[in-house]
Amino acid sequence: MSAFRKLKALALGQNTDLDLTAAQLQAASVPVSDAPCRGCADPCDEGHEEYPKFDVDMETEMLGSVKPYARQIVISTGKSDWVREVTDAKGTLAAYVDELSSSGRPPKDKDPSKKSKDNGAAASNGSAHVPGIFDSSNLAKNKKVTILNGSHRTVCDDPDKETVLVFPDYKVVTEVDRSHSGAEQLWKHAVSPAVDLHAVPEEDVEVRSWVIPYSCVILLCSHKRRDNRCAIAAPKLEHALTLALEREGWEVHTQIDDPSAHGPSLEELKGSEEEKEAKVLEQLKEVDVAHAEQKRALILFCSHIGGHKYAGNVIINTPRGVSIWYGRVTPHEVDTIVKETIIGGRILPPLLRGGLNLCYPGHKSLNDW
Repeated sequence: MSAFRKLKALALGQNTDLDLTAAQLQAASVPVSDAPCRGCADPCDEGHEEYPKFDVDMETEMLGSVKPYARQIVISTGKSDWVREVTDAKGTLAAYVDELSSSGRPPKDKDPSKKSKDNGAAASNGSAHVPGIFDSSNLAKNKKVTILNGSHRTVCDDPDKETVLVFPDYKVVTEVDRSHSGAEQLWKHAVSPAVDLHAVPEEDVEVRSWVIPYSCVILLCSHKRRDNRCAIAAPKLEHALTLALEREGWEVHTQIDDPSAHGPSLEELKGSEEEKEAKVLEQLKEVDVAHAEQKRALILFCSHIGGHKYAGNVIINTPRGVSIWYGRVTPHEVDTIVKETIIGGRILPPLLRGGLNLCYPGHKSLNDW
């Protein structure tokens, strides 16, 4: 099987040279690390958990395997597995939001000859184009919203109201009713492409939002009904990430804190629009890894994100609006991911599938402000 994939990659002209990938990322002003991804000997001598034998695509090019998107939402369900298509489950917030999102999508072009081969976006800062890496500064151009279910439980007193994480805005929205009207409020308030990144929310809505009170949010695909490999990998990665982060002095949660315990909602901010926006940015800086006194990570299981052939699949979200998609991750790579990417703000090219806002000219770390 691996020999076939290798031949297929060569036939498609895919880049499988990791040195070339690193050079491509550096040319696009993506801060990269040259550290070996695996943090232990092979075979492992540090007691890391092993996956049972399952087929993972180790041959074809991963960079560029992330489809274009502008925002991603993660909806509270308290589960780690879901129906195959979460947006098809009637009566769920995922289905209601998908209706609103679909109504704004252009019709699909059925002529394959007209299909764009471009699955990346040139950064607005003038950096070189890299497939699979997107810039969220122009939400009007790329309107795609990715809808995921998450393992977190709602923090709301009413169990019919959901708690939704929004990326790359890095905010948590509560009191979202599981209904058409609830989805409309969420959409207009926080998700629609018409809402600017980090926009100060309006006061006259029922939903409430806060900056997510963590230095990073890590999403692990665990969607067994889509692919059992992700369901096997996710809990082992959660365990490895928890141990690695705690060794670095971090506090690790698998359920989100009630954000209201950390201060007033963004809707309650006072001042001019410019003053409110400055306060939002200040709150984001306060929880960022470079500034937080107590560094905390939130690790959640999530529904299908694509690319299950690259299990384990990991998305790392940070307060600066960065989303890093890694694939082929095992517990052996976790120590390096924590030190180099989560703490150091540098990308590991061999693991990269793509992401949001990774091009950062003039900076050696994605954690710089």
